[in-house]
Amino acid sequence: MDLGCPYGVHIIRTDDTTSHIKSTIIGANLSLPIHQGRLNLGVWQGVYLCEHRNHAGGRRLVATIQGE
Repeated sequence: MDLGCPYGVHIIRTDDTTSHIKSTIIGANLSLPIHQGRLNLGVWQGVYLCEHRNHAGGRRLVATIQGE
């Protein structure tokens, strides 16, 4: 379905609306503390990947490291 998207890749799927709402609420980026080369999380903290689509495609992870 063409919605006039200039990139020609905008396809509406049945799970698009809920996945967009969930990703807006949860967020699509994450900052992680690293101390002395190790992940510095608390005892009850963890990192989880949430996929909000029933039939999602592949994903790429981009890591940007800043600091001294």
